[in-house]
Amino acid sequence: MKYNLRSHQWFYGANETGLLHKGALRSAGIDMDNYHGQPIIGIANTWGELNNCNISLKEVAEQVKEGIYEAGGIPLEFPVITLGEELMKPSAMLYRNLLSMDVEENLRSYPIDGVITLGNCDKTVPGLLMGAISANLPTIQLNAGPKQVGVHKGKRLGSGTDLWKYWDELRKGVIDEEEWENIGISLSCGAGSCNTMGTAATMNGLLEALGIMPLGLSTLPIDADERAAINKEAGKRIVQMVFDDLKPADILTKAAFRNASTLLMALGGSTNAIIHLTAIAGRLNIPIYPEVFNEMAQLVPCIANVQPAGSYLIDEFDRAGGIPAVLNRLNTVLDGNTITYTGQTLGNLISESIAIDEEVIRPLSAPISPLPAIAILTGNLAPAGAVIKVASASLELLDHTGPALVFNNYEDMLNRIDDPELPVSANTVLILRNTGPKGVPGMPEWGMIPIPKKLQLQGVKDMVRISDARMSGTSFGTVVLHVAPEAALGSVLALVKDGDLVSINVMERQIKLEVDDHELQLRKQQWQPIVSLHKRGYPALYIREVLQANEGCDFDFLKPKNKEELIFISPTVGRS
Repeated sequence: MKYNLRSHQWFYGANETGLLHKGALRSAGIDMDNYHGQPIIGIANTWGELNNCNISLKEVAEQVKEGIYEAGGIPLEFPVITLGEELMKPSAMLYRNLLSMDVEENLRSYPIDGVITLGNCDKTVPGLLMGAISANLPTIQLNAGPKQVGVHKGKRLGSGTDLWKYWDELRKGVIDEEEWENIGISLSCGAGSCNTMGTAATMNGLLEALGIMPLGLSTLPIDADERAAINKEAGKRIVQMVFDDLKPADILTKAAFRNASTLLMALGGSTNAIIHLTAIAGRLNIPIYPEVFNEMAQLVPCIANVQPAGSYLIDEFDRAGGIPAVLNRLNTVLDGNTITYTGQTLGNLISESIAIDEEVIRPLSAPISPLPAIAILTGNLAPAGAVIKVASASLELLDHTGPALVFNNYEDMLNRIDDPELPVSANTVLILRNTGPKGVPGMPEWGMIPIPKKLQLQGVKDMVRISDARMSGTSFGTVVLHVAPEAALGSVLALVKDGDLVSINVMERQIKLEVDDHELQLRKQQWQPIVSLHKRGYPALYIREVLQANEGCDFDFLKPKNKEELIFISPTVGRS
């Protein structure tokens, strides 16, 4: 037997281990009596009852298996850690890199020739792909889709976005606790990801542009009949990809990442995508931050009229044409020659995808917000960059200078934000620090600092807010995020004092603390680092190895530094 496939090393060994390996699968109920060298296809599943977004992936796996069997492959499903955005504390982001390691090491150590990864919730999407890239075996990624839309008093509710708005109404006393609970019931409208252009919808959509997910799949409702056929077809296709040796590194070129960045701007998508795309590209040693994002931001405005930047929800966006229609709108700035997992070019696949509703998917000539949709700012307050989602910010605050009010951590902010004596005005710049990758750890979505209650009662709806944290893709406002380096490293962010003037100018991509260098040096001499409580285990590893936001918050030891480190090393197959 010629060992053409990776799995053949396990099953056609020159000693007793081949028999042993086939026997292990036979004992697990896999038909190895008729095995004659078929490809082994792994199905990495993030299903779990702790993650309501991903509950339906169990059914997706079964549909994929049908296609794999039909194409002559052998499917082997295996669990990987599930990252549930709503229940995981302090943040699912803390465990994104762990999921990537889980995927990579399963693919490294088991007899797998290709893989279909199943995710849906925010961090499962990039975590799965990062691991698959590092393994560099033929890969297709599938999702489960957005949840149904809940209704409260006749209003269709956007996941996250409307929650934050009603929370402010509760704090102001506009609604009572009973109505608040009823809103919660309405929002509990079944399994699936957020039905707004949050991180889940953004990242799944970007995977379509990258060429690693079926076009049109990401926004299909979770119960759409078309999903079964697409999932089955993906199962068939992955078998052929193994024979064609079509791997992530062949598909995910710099041009593909430029396409994804272009789509991100057009969607007015989640700021989290900046971190995730940077990390995904980093696994291939492809630099994209900040140059690619800045370039695309200058070319492409937000044209997807979807919450939180716009008005509609994902089901309406899908009916209007979804991701393929947006990509078709962008055909003059996309590289249509990039190869997708289908073997066809992106340009060929989107050529007939037309927007059905021009109010939901606008022409480039009639965007929902001016350029840029997302901007990366730099200056002495963020030497390595900070991110603002301009599409959901207040135009009058994009060029602003005001006195700082500093919260040293999340608990400090929660304890003081509604204090009626808080020394704050509408002109104040709210600063939240020590909430970055190392500082918490995990860089939670705490950046959309609530508008202080005393100002809300005065009618203030937005303020400039700056932090080294992230914010939910469903959030909104003039919020500057991902300040790098973070405060926990003793950066300038750690040195800001109440009353210091802070300025942002989004059009000039500037963010500045108006304090002279000599004064900052004196403050730095007095700065004391925070001592972490994490002395062992995964959080301690995270703090030690995590890179800053401008490098995607990946682990240093997972990111290749040169071509040699891109090589995936399989184990020596023999006795365990």
